[in-house]
Amino acid sequence: METLQNIPVSHDVATAFYGKEVIPIFEVILPFTTDSKDLVWLFNYYKKAVVGVQDIELDKTVKVKDWIGSFKPSGIELIPLIEDMESLLKIDEIVEPYINMIRPRYVRVFIARSDPALNYGLICAMILSKLALSKLKFLEKKKDISIYPIIGVGSMPFRGHLSPDNLQDFLREYKGICTVTVQSALKYDYPLEDVRRVVSALNEKLPYGEPAVIEVDEEKVLLEVLRKFKARYWRIVKGLAPLINSVASYIPGRRARKLHIGLFGYSRRLGEAVLPRAIPFAGALYSLGIPPEFISFGALDSLSEDEWDALEKYYTNMKRDLDTVAGYLSWHNVNTLMELCKDVASRAGVEEDKLRSALTELLLDLKVVEEKLRIRLGPKSLVHRKYENIVNNFLISYFERDDEEARRYLVEAGRLRRCLG
Repeated sequence: METLQNIPVSHDVATAFYGKEVIPIFEVILPFTTDSKDLVWLFNYYKKAVVGVQDIELDKTVKVKDWIGSFKPSGIELIPLIEDMESLLKIDEIVEPYINMIRPRYVRVFIARSDPALNYGLICAMILSKLALSKLKFLEKKKDISIYPIIGVGSMPFRGHLSPDNLQDFLREYKGICTVTVQSALKYDYPLEDVRRVVSALNEKLPYGEPAVIEVDEEKVLLEVLRKFKARYWRIVKGLAPLINSVASYIPGRRARKLHIGLFGYSRRLGEAVLPRAIPFAGALYSLGIPPEFISFGALDSLSEDEWDALEKYYTNMKRDLDTVAGYLSWHNVNTLMELCKDVASRAGVEEDKLRSALTELLLDLKVVEEKLRIRLGPKSLVHRKYENIVNNFLISYFERDDEEARRYLVEAGRLRRCLG
């Protein structure tokens, strides 16, 4: 409510500063949108409870706007941020009633990419984004209104893979996107000229192409792929959760966040398991030498031929994305975690059998990636070997409870891969 009250204030300040009418804030992003009512209520609250007070009579001759001036803007444009699986799968059902009731000139819709990866794994996050883009395209044609999708991505494949060396593949993967958020790893961990090149290319080329239109029969196939990968991902991550949380405590804080509640991550939960936000979650696994991209790939063994074909059709860069992080997999660390499972469980505060079961399933994921996708996991270059030495040292420091050394190695590994998570 305080944020909405400040929108007219920003208008007054900017107008006074520039000496002409300026409306600096005219859009609001609503996080964790799950229902069209959320959007309608927010729109009407601003119109009636923030701007509407200007028409309150202070006496029989004076209204609020006569006394202190009109409140502007008179209305706001809303950007729903859709984040969980259920909502992404009915994204059109959330947006359409808002269009019908408010009749905006156009709609911008924010498709989350990082949190779906955290909540359901890489494959599910990718499929959900493609289904969402397809549903919005159908809705755009049905309602004859322009819909401009936004996607929030990180620089590693797990969170979207927007990086200087993957720009063209990123654009081809996310056809139909009109706006891309540029997050901290890209802004601060690459040479300035590379960042400028990426931003210039995005400004020039977006929107890039048309999204893939997914028909009902293909959607049913993809939903089955989602079900299989999600079930395996949840099973493994539940077992790894205490270890992930323990390691995530070494991730340096970068932002003060006022949390909102929902999903298993705002606070994030998988049943009884509580997980950190996307960056420390991914950062913890990378620091252990286990790129989170690979979790749940054992589900490939259970896919039918149609499901395989649909996955490869709609996740066009799958093998390239996995190959990008393959060199960050440390077999030495994975084997150490298995061999010292009892000590790891004690250190992380988890039952040994649950941790061992999760690690065993993870080993199967890695085996499937190597055998079915023919991607060799482990260091492939001198940089990768240097990286493996660093995460090996991190694991040793973690075991020895040498917090200062552990943090140092964790940050050093992050610098080498150009992101925390």
